[in-house]
Amino acid sequence: MAHRILFVCMGNICRSPTAEAVFREIARREGQDLLVEVDSAGTHAYHVGEPPDSRAIIAARRRGIAMEHLRARLVARDDFLRFDYLLAMDEQNLEHLRRLAPAGHRAELRLFLDYAPGAGQRDVPDPYYGGETGFEQVLDLVEEASRGLIAALRK
Repeated sequence: MAHRILFVCMGNICRSPTAEAVFREIARREGQDLLVEVDSAGTHAYHVGEPPDSRAIIAARRRGIAMEHLRARLVARDDFLRFDYLLAMDEQNLEHLRRLAPAGHRAELRLFLDYAPGAGQRDVPDPYYGGETGFEQVLDLVEEASRGLIAALRK
């Protein structure tokens, strides 16, 4: 049985597509024993249909991860029924997901960094208004949380 995971941030052009692409690649390399289906979405429709932020694409590409093919989309009510996990990049988006969630859904709503207890923080910071180092920090956090999530899925 496949584990279905949706990564969620606000606009779906920086953090959540980075999480989708990084998790997919780490699962391909290190979690071949797991069946996973991954996607990403945003809680706000600011960038629907757009590719990820070019700075995120460049930072990921430096680590051998392709994400330029992804396109932003909005979280849909069906996502709460289709996915096993909806993993928010920060508390604000987690609260938004809780408000959107339909009654009776079975999806687990959590912070992605719950899977990276060694990170020392709960939120993946939004790099949109910052410089290049913010995108590198997002990649570091997402890689750590991805490995933690793979370990949790194995249990």
